[in-house]
Amino acid sequence: MELSSKAMEILKAGSAKIRVRRSGMYQQITFTVKKARLGSIEYSELFTERLIEMPDMMRIAEEIGLPVECPSGRAFPKGKGAADFAEG
Repeated sequence: MELSSKAMEILKAGSAKIRVRRSGMYQQITFTVKKARLGSIEYSELFTERLIEMPDMMRIAEEIGLPVECPSGRAFPKGKGAADFAEG
Protein backbone atom coordinates (compact mmCIF):
# COMPACT_ATOMS: atom_id res chain seq x y z
CA MET A 1 0.00 0.00 0.00
CA GLU A 2 1.35 3.40 -0.99
CA LEU A 3 1.07 5.98 1.81
CA SER A 4 0.76 9.74 1.31
CA SER A 5 3.69 12.00 2.15
CA LYS A 6 1.68 13.38 5.10
CA ALA A 7 1.18 9.84 6.48
CA MET A 8 4.87 9.02 6.02
CA GLU A 9 5.90 12.20 7.89
CA ILE A 10 3.61 11.34 10.81
CA LEU A 11 4.86 7.74 10.98
CA LYS A 12 8.45 8.99 10.97
CA ALA A 13 7.79 11.64 13.66
CA GLY A 14 5.82 9.22 15.86
CA SER A 15 3.03 11.69 16.61
CA ALA A 16 0.92 14.51 15.18
CA LYS A 17 -1.22 17.38 16.48
CA ILE A 18 -4.55 17.41 14.66
CA ARG A 19 -7.42 19.88 14.92
CA VAL A 20 -10.54 18.05 16.14
CA ARG A 21 -14.05 19.21 17.01
CA ARG A 22 -14.99 18.08 20.52
CA SER A 23 -18.05 19.19 22.49
CA GLY A 24 -18.83 21.95 20.01
CA MET A 25 -15.38 23.50 19.97
CA TYR A 26 -12.13 22.88 18.12
CA GLN A 27 -9.11 21.52 19.97
CA GLN A 28 -5.60 20.49 19.00
CA ILE A 29 -5.20 16.86 20.04
CA THR A 30 -1.93 14.93 19.97
CA PHE A 31 -2.18 11.54 18.28
CA THR A 32 0.64 9.04 18.73
CA VAL A 33 1.61 6.28 16.33
CA LYS A 34 1.09 2.84 17.80
CA LYS A 35 1.13 -0.74 16.56
CA ALA A 36 -2.29 -2.38 16.46
CA ARG A 37 -3.23 -5.98 15.88
CA LEU A 38 -6.37 -7.42 14.30
CA GLY A 39 -6.09 -11.19 14.19
CA SER A 40 -2.74 -11.99 12.60
CA ILE A 41 -2.41 -8.55 10.96
CA GLU A 42 -0.19 -5.93 12.60
CA TYR A 43 -0.26 -2.32 11.38
CA SER A 44 0.44 1.25 12.50
CA GLU A 45 -2.33 3.64 13.45
CA LEU A 46 -2.88 7.02 15.10
CA PHE A 47 -4.10 6.77 18.69
CA THR A 48 -5.39 9.12 21.38
CA GLU A 49 -6.95 8.58 24.80
CA ARG A 50 -9.40 11.44 24.15
CA LEU A 51 -12.97 10.61 23.08
CA ILE A 52 -13.70 11.72 19.52
CA GLU A 53 -16.96 11.30 17.64
CA MET A 54 -16.94 8.87 14.73
CA PRO A 55 -17.56 11.47 11.96
CA ASP A 56 -14.44 13.37 13.03
CA MET A 57 -12.42 10.15 13.30
CA MET A 58 -13.45 9.24 9.76
CA ARG A 59 -12.49 12.74 8.54
CA ILE A 60 -9.05 12.44 10.12
CA ALA A 61 -8.49 8.95 8.68
CA GLU A 62 -9.42 10.24 5.20
CA GLU A 63 -7.26 13.39 5.43
CA ILE A 64 -4.18 11.66 6.85
CA GLY A 65 -4.54 8.31 5.10
CA LEU A 66 -3.98 6.22 8.24
CA PRO A 67 -6.30 4.33 10.62
CA VAL A 68 -7.35 6.27 13.73
CA GLU A 69 -8.28 4.81 17.12
CA CYS A 70 -9.65 6.30 20.34
CA PRO A 71 -11.68 4.80 23.22
CA SER A 72 -14.89 5.26 21.22
CA GLY A 73 -13.74 3.15 18.27
CA ARG A 74 -11.51 2.80 15.21
CA ALA A 75 -11.82 4.35 11.74
CA PHE A 76 -10.08 3.47 8.49
CA PRO A 77 -9.87 5.57 5.32
CA LYS A 78 -12.76 4.81 2.91
CA GLY A 79 -12.44 1.49 1.13
CA LYS A 80 -9.49 0.34 3.22
CA GLY A 81 -9.05 -2.12 6.08
CA ALA A 82 -6.33 -3.45 8.37
CA ALA A 83 -4.83 -5.66 5.64
CA ASP A 84 -4.17 -2.55 3.50
CA PHE A 85 -1.83 -1.22 6.21
CA ALA A 86 -0.19 -4.53 7.16
CA GLU A 87 3.53 -4.33 7.64
CA GLY A 88 5.81 -6.81 5.94
